[in-house]
Amino acid sequence: MLLAIDIGGTKFSMAVFDGTAMVRRESRATDAGGGRDWMLGQISEIARAWMAEFRFERCGIGFGGPVNFREQRVVLSTYVGGWRDFDLCGWVRDLTGAPAVMDNDANTGAIGEAEFGAGKGCSPLFYMTLSTGIGGGIYEDGRVWRGADSYGGEIGHLTIRPDGPECLCGARGCYERMCSGLWLQRDHGKPAKELMQDARFVEPYVVDLALGLKAAIMLLNPARIVIGGGISKAGDRLFVPLRAELRRQITGWSAARIDVVPAALGDDSVLYGAVALARA
Repeated sequence: MLLAIDIGGTKFSMAVFDGTAMVRRESRATDAGGGRDWMLGQISEIARAWMAEFRFERCGIGFGGPVNFREQRVVLSTYVGGWRDFDLCGWVRDLTGAPAVMDNDANTGAIGEAEFGAGKGCSPLFYMTLSTGIGGGIYEDGRVWRGADSYGGEIGHLTIRPDGPECLCGARGCYERMCSGLWLQRDHGKPAKELMQDARFVEPYVVDLALGLKAAIMLLNPARIVIGGGISKAGDRLFVPLRAELRRQITGWSAARIDVVPAALGDDSVLYGAVALARA
């Protein structure tokens, strides 16, 4: 049996897999104020209950923040305190007795969608998580492209509005600052799910959303872009105007394809990717 863990800014999820079949799953809202210790307590509670029934051979983790993949350590979380330079894999190994491997949630989601979801057969694939924050994963020829220092794909902190408001990272006008769920709620006083119901909001929103994706298309020329995370659940209310805006923005001479679709695995992209990561 394999244990998969998805740690996000809004919620965290865990699942047990028998091969590629999910046999248990649990998801809970994240208590950001509780910090790392609250999260570890929740993970421990769920894992110990499952360990009474299952023996885990390996564990895969998708973490919602920068990860040093080579050293297998959390770099930090911008939403929840206490994670800086944390050996999460070591902690999970001590808890379960099974070896663990980790990547950031966007890379893990890219693996999940590439191997089991909407990105199957599409290479290169660009996966973007559009949720509390924004992250990106680049998948080609069976592997994630992580760059020299594990920071490849970090589209959330591209500057799309140089004169825009300040982001949590300290820069101004970051893609994440303009388009992520955390800031939509703070700026507009309504959750993203509600905002996506209003065409008058979506029309200007997709202009900024397309600016970031245009960078990915022009730089990477992906066969497909898959968007996961909570905001992607808006479906055609988001994707139809987004595709139209991308066609307007993409450089006229470019024949790069504009194939942008929602994640097929929904909330489970990262869990399936974590399983694939554990099996690799």
